[in-house]
Parts: sequence; C-alpha cells; structure tokens
Amino acid sequence: MMERKGVIAAGNMLVDHVHQIVQWPERGWLAEITRSERATGGAPLNVLLTLAKMHTGLPLQAVGLIGQDSDGDYIMAMLEQYHVNRQHVQRTTFAPTSMSQVMTDPSGQRTFFHSPGANRLLDLPAFEQLDTSMKIFHLGYLLLLDSLDMPDEEYGTRSARLLAQMRDNGFETSLDLVSRKGDPRYQPLVMPALRHLDYLVINELEAGEFSGLEIRQPNGELHIAHIATAARELLNAGVRQRVVIHCPEGAWGEAPDVPGVWISSQYLAQEEIVGSVGAGDAFCAGFLYGCHERWSLTDSVRLAHACARASLLCANAIDGAKTLAELKAEMADA
Repeated sequence: MMERKGVIAAGNMLVDHVHQIVQWPERGWLAEITRSERATGGAPLNVLLTLAKMHTGLPLQAVGLIGQDSDGDYIMAMLEQYHVNRQHVQRTTFAPTSMSQVMTDPSGQRTFFHSPGANRLLDLPAFEQLDTSMKIFHLGYLLLLDSLDMPDEEYGTRSARLLAQMRDNGFETSLDLVSRKGDPRYQPLVMPALRHLDYLVINELEAGEFSGLEIRQPNGELHIAHIATAARELLNAGVRQRVVIHCPEGAWGEAPDVPGVWISSQYLAQEEIVGSVGAGDAFCAGFLYGCHERWSLTDSVRLAHACARASLLCANAIDGAKTLAELKAEMADA
C-alpha cells in the first residue's frame, strides 16, 4: 500500500484587508490608518500558503467556497501562484467572498471586523471525492462555518460527521477553532468533533472558553497548571494523538503516550512585532508538518514556534513565512 502524503486544508476562506492604525480610538472617534494591504486569510489558506512557502514538497489542496467577485479572484490567483490544488474550491453567486477588516495597533494586537459571506454556505457536499492519497485533513474554523456547525442527529454536528467521514477515508484529522469570548457554543459544537480528531491545536483563549478554567492569573501571568488540565480534558474527551495549546509565551503539548510538556517560545520584543494576524495558523502549519513527518511532539512544537515567530514579523498572514531550511537553522540556534 502506497504511503499517503500531503495536506488538505478546508473551511473559512477570506480576504483580510489589513490596516496599520496609529492607535485604537475611543468609541465615536477617528483613528488614522497609516498603511493598508490585502492578503488571503482564514485557516485553510494561511496553513496551505505557509506550507507552500516552506518548500516542503508536500502535495497541498484547498477546499472551500468563495464568491464570484474580485476577492474570490484574488484567492484563486494566490492558490495558483503557490501551486496549491484548487480543484475543490467552489464559487457561488449566492454570497460574496468572506472578508475581514483587520485593524493592527502599534503593539501588533489586531481587531477583526468580519463578514462571513460564502463561508456560511460551505457544507458536506463540498467534501465528496477528495484525493484519498493525501494524509492530513485540516478543518478550520469551527464556530464560523454556519452550515457545518448545524446539529446532526447521529454525530451531534455536521462538522463532527465530516471529520468522522474523513477518518473513515483514512485521513489523519486536525481542527482549529476561532477565538470568541463568552460564546456558549464552545462545548456543544466542539465536544462532538473531538472523538474524530487526531490533532487539536488551539490557543489559550480557546482553551479557557472550552474548559471554563482561568488560564491567566489576575496579574496577567499564565496559569500553566490550568493549561495542562485543559489539554488533558481534551485528550480525555477523545482527541486521539496530540493536543497543543499555544500562547505568546510558549505552548503545552500532550499526547496519550507522551507526558505533557511546556515548550517556551523564542522571545520577541514588543517593538519587533508587526502583526499577529496569521501567527496562530502559521503555528498550526509548522505543527502539522511535524506531525506529517512523524517528528517528536517537542520538535513539532518547536517548528510551530519558529513558523509563528516568522509570521509575527509581518503585517499579514503569510508574507513572513520562511523555508523549512531557514526554520530548521533557527531551531538549531535557539
């Protein structure tokens, strides 16, 4: 039997219109935009284009739904430019391509104003007849895919049904969430999917929403014991291979057969950070490459940190992505 190879990433496809602003204004007041640029965004595009720029040689395929508009044309052109298979990126006249207006303040912190557009309509038929020679199927973002977030009598949610189908087809499955504070749907929409997952990569905010635990202490310091507890809860809820919870300071990784471990990130001074709009997806791309190549949990997370660090040095999601050789050299020097 031929060894499976490659990554399929599916879900939210959008265009980020990224603006650098002088400061975040008080309500009703004006803030000056000093620079603007357009970039692809959303989990599948960020992960796939990061992997493409890493020059890994892995086959890459995108699955999603976009509009018949200029933003949709831009997404298709970017996929073609980076040699990502776009056969399963469908277009619709019923909704525009999803987009976000992203405001990045001088600290690098970003705020999103998001229009879901065609992503609301992405549903199970889009995932029929995928290439089963590929190895990993990554879906993101749960809680922002309205049709896939709908209930399912047998599986709990349609996204859980999709992930179960992908595992039945021999894929290793991966999932990403979206950071939405106080969203009561975290438990009902995430729990049904966990038993059909091989890999779960989330940030500390999402871990806190899922677990109900205080992830940061009142002084802002991490409560690493609570991060570890949240990771174990996610494994106990069904994630089969690896759970990683990441934050600016580092990441906690755990697996059923590997004790939990904290891996610190390489320090970046605040003034070095240009934007964090794609750092989480860059982290995920590096981690999935490590998993694909059967790297150890620790080395997979270290590569993920290197990818995220490169992303933080640029305003949009993919411009900072480095080659695998460059990332390995950075890991060796760290």
